[in-house]
Amino acid sequence: MKSLTDPSQALAIGLSKIRTEFHVPDGFPPGVMALAETAAKRVPDQHADRTAMPFVTLDPAASTDLDQAFSIEASGADLLLHYAIADVAWFVEDGDAIDTEAWTRGETLYLPDGKAGLYPPTLAEGAASLLPDGPRPAVIFTVRVGEDGAVKLDGAERAIIQSRAKLAYDSVQASDLPADFSEMARRMAENEERRGASRVDPPEQEVERLANGGYQLSFRPLLQSEKDNAALSLAANMAIADAMLAHRTGLFRVMAPPDASKVQRLRNAAQALGLSWPATTSLRDYQRTLDPGNKQQAALMLEIRHAGSGASYQPFEEGVVPWHEAMAATYAHATAPLRRLADRYVVRCALAIANGQPVPQAVTDGFARLPKVMGRADARASQINHAAIDLAEAVMLKGREGETFQAVVTDFADHGVRVQLSDIPVVANVKATGFSQGDGLTLKLVSADPDQRSIVFEPVAPV
Repeated sequence: MKSLTDPSQALAIGLSKIRTEFHVPDGFPPGVMALAETAAKRVPDQHADRTAMPFVTLDPAASTDLDQAFSIEASGADLLLHYAIADVAWFVEDGDAIDTEAWTRGETLYLPDGKAGLYPPTLAEGAASLLPDGPRPAVIFTVRVGEDGAVKLDGAERAIIQSRAKLAYDSVQASDLPADFSEMARRMAENEERRGASRVDPPEQEVERLANGGYQLSFRPLLQSEKDNAALSLAANMAIADAMLAHRTGLFRVMAPPDASKVQRLRNAAQALGLSWPATTSLRDYQRTLDPGNKQQAALMLEIRHAGSGASYQPFEEGVVPWHEAMAATYAHATAPLRRLADRYVVRCALAIANGQPVPQAVTDGFARLPKVMGRADARASQINHAAIDLAEAVMLKGREGETFQAVVTDFADHGVRVQLSDIPVVANVKATGFSQGDGLTLKLVSADPDQRSIVFEPVAPV
């Protein structure tokens, strides 16, 4: 973690350029804002009263667009997860101005100095957000989780809920959470291990705005509270995906495994990093043993992530089993409708299925259009994130040209190698040959240009 000194405001200027370059929306058209104000006042009249249920939310401390609230209770040996998802469809009509604008955006875009929301703040951070400042409309999915972590969608209903508390990842205490929260997470984790799931969660490089208005660049591993909370979303998304597949409809999140040549490259990388990967152990089994707190293992985890083909969206197709390799399961996105367009349609589909109703034609039509829209939105979000990190790295290193830095080779890149600096959270490509993954080397900073979002190093000598 490293605070950024930016007296020339190069970071602020650079972020403004990124917004322009990637056409990040600045606010919403007046007609959309006006309609959102009207929609926010819509009184729910198709919702059961579930305000007595003890729902809470768990998110980053600063978040105000809260998609999910949860309550957990025992049912014999099973656990029942009551997962309340923001009922965005209650406020947004098919084809209205808010819906049309959401289709042009696809998802919320996040930058260090603020976000460009999928929906206007009066909805996403107000009337539709599951904040604890008043009753909110939601869709409650009841997911039955067995002792072995197997999940099943038991039901779904529109309901009014009242969140009891807005909990934060970095401060939540066990006593704040439902009694069976950790047991639910344990069951899901053990089920992942049994089915051979291969999610890779290396430390993420990110730029974060500080309370004093400054910024910091860091590699941030997931907190245990985040991992445990993700287990709830996983349970709901898998149960909903199974229900949609059984009814031969839906939109699924899919990912293919790395091909044989990429797996062999990963084996070579493990060897270069000094890691032992038995020949009889599959990639899926091996990567589940890796520790993100170990530099060499974290480097391999990053390379495993890069080796994958990437996840995409796929509507139901007769005779095709939609498969997500990393989840080792049929999987869907349903739990973040305030931030992802596709989730609103999956929620509507699952709600209809659970209540024996036909899936609305607008939802089925949406499933055919969404893969292209979401693919484009995901790509733009990734490009913006990488641009912001490149900018922050250049700002951090500006003025230090000529200095030397210790680094470790983590991967191969075009015409050279990819390195991670040892003392500051910077990753860079270096034009160099003759190095292997895991090698240490000394680099000299040749240039750091925030305007071009570029840094250039050259090797001095191996260490």
